[in-house]
Amino acid sequence: MRMLFRPMDRSRCSTRSRRSHGRLGSVLLALLLPPPAVGQPVLQPESFRHYVEEFNVGDEELYPQHIRNAEAWSFLAPNIPLFECPDTELERTYYFRWWTFRKHLKQTPDGFIVTEFLPPVPWAGKYNSINCPAAHHLYEGRWLHETKFLDDYSLFWFRHGGDPRRYSFWAADALWARHRVTPNPSLLTNLLPDLVANFEAWEQERRDPNGLFWQVDGQDGMEVSIGGSGYRATLNSYMFGDAVALARIATLAGQPDLADRFRAEATRIKQLVESRLWDESAQFFKVAPRTEDPSTPLHLADVRELHGFTPWYFHLPEPRFAVAWKQLVDPRGFRAPFGPTTAEQRHPGFAIAYEGHECQWNGPSWPYSTAITLTALANTLNDLADPPLTRQDYFDTLRAYALSHRLKRPDGTTVPWIDENLNPYTGDWIARTLLRQRQQKPVERGKDYNHSTFCDLIISGLVGLRPREDDVLEISPLVPEDLWDYFCLDQVHYHGRTVTILFDKTGERYGRGRGLQVRVDGRRVAGSDSLQRLTALLPGKQEP
Repeated sequence: MRMLFRPMDRSRCSTRSRRSHGRLGSVLLALLLPPPAVGQPVLQPESFRHYVEEFNVGDEELYPQHIRNAEAWSFLAPNIPLFECPDTELERTYYFRWWTFRKHLKQTPDGFIVTEFLPPVPWAGKYNSINCPAAHHLYEGRWLHETKFLDDYSLFWFRHGGDPRRYSFWAADALWARHRVTPNPSLLTNLLPDLVANFEAWEQERRDPNGLFWQVDGQDGMEVSIGGSGYRATLNSYMFGDAVALARIATLAGQPDLADRFRAEATRIKQLVESRLWDESAQFFKVAPRTEDPSTPLHLADVRELHGFTPWYFHLPEPRFAVAWKQLVDPRGFRAPFGPTTAEQRHPGFAIAYEGHECQWNGPSWPYSTAITLTALANTLNDLADPPLTRQDYFDTLRAYALSHRLKRPDGTTVPWIDENLNPYTGDWIARTLLRQRQQKPVERGKDYNHSTFCDLIISGLVGLRPREDDVLEISPLVPEDLWDYFCLDQVHYHGRTVTILFDKTGERYGRGRGLQVRVDGRRVAGSDSLQRLTALLPGKQEP
C-alpha cells in the first residue's frame, strides 16, 4: 500500500529536517550548539511544514473558502501552537486537524464564521452555519493566535442572524472556555443579555414542569439513537454548563444578583441530573422519555450510550458517579479499535448498519461524541483524587481516535481524513460509503467534517494546559509516565503571554535541562523531574 505519510519513528532527531539522524547525532548537536537564548522558541514552524505540504498533495480541494490550500501553511505557521512528540500518528493528526479547521473559516458580510460542512447543506442556517458543533469550534479555535475569527463568530450567533437553538448548543460555556485562554471581558459582558435571553428561551421551549430539559435526539445531533428522545443527559448538562458560565460572566459584569440566580439554577440542574437521569443498577446516566406529570417516576432507557459521559464535560457529577467510566474501556461497553462506540456493544439494539439513514447513533463511532468523552475524561482524571481510569486509558482512547483519521483510496493510497461517522471495527467512514453508493449530492459531503475537537484534546488534555480565568498557570499532563522521552507544546498564546510546555528526559533534545518544564515568554516558571501537576503565577503577577 502506497502511503502519503510516514509510519511512526521514535528515533527522530531534534533538527527534524534530517530524520535519519540517530540519538548520537542529537547528543553531539546539543554539545556543539551554544545554549539557547532566553525567549527563543523551542520549536521552529519550518520543522512541521512538510505535514501541510503532504496534506495539500493528497487533497482534492472541492469547496475552497477563505484560505485555500495554497495559502494554508502561510496562515498556519504564525497562527497555531506547535506540537512535537515521538508518536507520529498523534503529531500528524494534530497538524491535519488544524489544516482542516482552517478550511472552515468563512468570510461573510457579517464577519467570519466557522462552518461544519464545506458544501452547502439544506438543514443549515444563514451562510451555511450550523450551531450543533459550534461549541466544539470555540473550544478548538480558542488556541488560534488571530482572535478576529472567533470574535466575529461569537457575535454572529446572537447579533447577525445565527440560529443558536436549532440544535443543542452550550454557547455560554464555550464562550467562557475561550475567555479562559484569551480573556475578553468586554465581549462577554456585551453578550451577557443575549446569553441570558438564550437560556430563558431554552427554558420556555424545552423545559418541563419537573425541571428537566428535553430534546429530540436528532436535534441533539444524534439521530436514530437507541435511547431516543426525551430527558437527555446531553442537553441538561449543556444547560448546567451554561448556567455556571452565566454566573461567572454576571460576576465579571458586576451583576451579583444575576450571578446568584444562575448559581442556584446550576445547583438545581445538577441535582436533577444526578437524581433522575442516573440508573443506579446500570451505574450510568441515561435517557428518559418525557412525562406530563412532574411527580411521575421516570423510566430510564435500557441502554448505556456514550453521551452518558457528557456530565463530566462540565464537571457536574459528584465523585461517586465516576464508576460509570469503567464502561469506556470495556469491550462489551464502548471500547473499539477506531474510537468508542456510541452505544454499548452488549445491547441487542447495537448496530453497524449500511442501510437506512446514513447518520445513525446506535453503534458507529462519531468524532463529535468521542471529543466530548475525551474532554470529560480529562476533567475526571484532573478532578478526582482516585479516578477509576488512568492516564494510559486516556492516551489509548485518544490514539484510537487519531488512528481513525484515515482513508484508503481505490488506488491503495492512504491519506489523512475526517468525515462524519465511522465503523468502529474497520475505520470505514459509513456515511461516505452510503452516500457514494447512492450517488447522493453534494459530492464528498462529509470531507473535512468540522464536528469535533482534536487539537484542544492535545493541548488541554494530553499536554495538560488547564485554562483558568485567574493568573495561575496550571499544567497537568496526561501523558503516561515513561511512555515518551520528550514532547513539546510551544508558542501557545495564553492570557497575553507565550507559553511553552516541554518534557525532555535527558535534557539533550531541547537543550533546556531535564524533566518537565513550563516557560512563559521564554523564561522558566516551573519544573519537575516527573510528569506531574505544576502551577505558577504568570510573570508580572505578585504573590498573594
